[in-house]
Amino acid sequence: MTDQRTNPGKQGARRFGIDHSTGHIVMGPTRIPLPRSRAARMSIGGLLVIGGCLGFLPILGFWMIPLGFVVLSHDLHAARRMRRRFSVWWEKRRKSRL
Repeated sequence: MTDQRTNPGKQGARRFGIDHSTGHIVMGPTRIPLPRSRAARMSIGGLLVIGGCLGFLPILGFWMIPLGFVVLSHDLHAARRMRRRFSVWWEKRRKSRL
């Protein structure tokens, strides 16, 4: 996840993940607000993961699985650790190709 603190001069720096200060999911320039209720966030994340597993059906898609894990990572420590490990692995992989 790219953080504004690492690029203080860039106002348009892209971010991905959850902005904990505002409670929004950030995907580049797009910001999606999360509900304040923990139960609502857990149910939305679970439904996204389950719907993503049915991605072969029309309207549903496999893109829902990672989005569901991002929503669940706001409340579940195991999902947060997996998301953090993935983001660290992704950054190492991306920097090694440069």
